[in-house]
Amino acid sequence: MKLVWSPETASKAYIDTVKSCENLETPDAAELIAAMAAGWNVKMIVETWSYGDAIALSVGLNVASQHANAKHICIVQSSRSESAYLQAIQESSSSPLNLPETIVAEEPEKAMKELQGIDFLVVNWRNKEFAAAALRNAAFGNRGAVVVCRNGCSSLKRVLRDRNVVRTVTLPVTGGIEIAHIAARNSSGKSNENRKRRWITHVDQRSGEEHVFSI
Repeated sequence: MKLVWSPETASKAYIDTVKSCENLETPDAAELIAAMAAGWNVKMIVETWSYGDAIALSVGLNVASQHANAKHICIVQSSRSESAYLQAIQESSSSPLNLPETIVAEEPEKAMKELQGIDFLVVNWRNKEFAAAALRNAAFGNRGAVVVCRNGCSSLKRVLRDRNVVRTVTLPVTGGIEIAHIAARNSSGKSNENRKRRWITHVDQRSGEEHVFSI
């Protein structure tokens, strides 16, 4: 069983995220990532967040979780980060009552191992050690997974070298965003590489630049 793409759900999440993030200074491709999460109909969204990080992408993930009826979990390193994260989400979200679940963990290894079936993972390379530990210990689901690394991850394939990475793509926005598709279990890399690609067009709301990539 694999992740199944739903363009209708992706479109709804995209539009709602644009509305929710229109007053935020750093949109961080939030609408695009939200569309991907909702469009793949994921069931467990996990992200790492540190104090001082931009909140737009987190708002988008929260929107996506509501459209996909998915669990949204954020791993933070301190109570201070947890309070700042929830406050920022609540101030920006169109549905402030549907807040993500938060886990406070100075080291993410144990928290990640207890979360089974992750099919959409977002990490921020600004906090490199925290992000790398989350990537190494993520328990992905049987349907495969999508991994998003913000702020200049040099190579997700290298960090995820023990996983079956089908393909990666890099978006030149907000310091660089790298996206990797992890194959479903019991699926060979060859069969996934040969499947029909889906193309997504993303227009940066600030610069007007258009980016086209395949998933």
